Amino acid sequence: MNDAMTDALRGRTVVITGAGAGVGRGIALACAARGAHVVVASPRENGAETVLLVTGRGGRADWVRCDVTVRGDVDALVASADRIDAFVHNATSRRSSEPHNVEDIDDEQWADHAAVTLRASFYCAVAAFPKLRAAAGTLILMTSPAGMDGSRTFPAYGAVKGALRGFAKSLAREWGPAGVRVNLVSPLAMTPAMEHAVREDPPLADRLARRVPLGRVGDAETDVGAAVAFLAGPDARYVTGQTLVVDGGRFLGL
Repeated sequence: MNDAMTDALRGRTVVITGAGAGVGRGIALACAARGAHVVVASPRENGAETVLLVTGRGGRADWVRCDVTVRGDVDALVASADRIDAFVHNATSRRSSEPHNVEDIDDEQWADHAAVTLRASFYCAVAAFPKLRAAAGTLILMTSPAGMDGSRTFPAYGAVKGALRGFAKSLAREWGPAGVRVNLVSPLAMTPAMEHAVREDPPLADRLARRVPLGRVGDAETDVGAAVAFLAGPDARYVTGQTLVVDGGRFLGL
């Protein structure tokens, strides 16, 4: 990594929800490597583990225990940061990997998807906006092919991820005059959940790689994290209301 890339986020503060593991941890590591002060938001102790990984590389990070479905937790998260240049809402429902049919979705499952993805995005947006406006910052939300192309096996997940795109585009229009950008990222990366699936079904890794034109599943830090860091930085200052698909070409029609 060259010096210019390392300094891309120097002096900026990036808040990331769901940063205790997986894609969120990768985003935290990538932003910290570029000089950002990273605020790791996680409801569990794995957030402290992410901080240790960042500081072990010489970066700056703090962990704030936060359940994004609780408005008071989100308000406290935002209050903990002196400034916010980028707020990345990455947290997702722990039930997002459970296949289901529409007729089998119960109230609890539907409410969980809606709470973590939609209601939490609203909480994060409202709480972070004053500090984002002060810093001419950016809000980054995480979507999915399921929300753009539909999903046969994850319709509840697809529904809330699709609604998230409408919310982000509306915010981009409303917040643009205030100098605040809003974008989405649709990632494909190896996460703990996917690693578990591969252990249970070893041929899965080869099947996934064959479906990706670039021939591999992405890395949470160097592929997805790097793309999010770009959107969080000054080089993306004229980009808003867009969905950046970071999946090696897996879904070329999105």
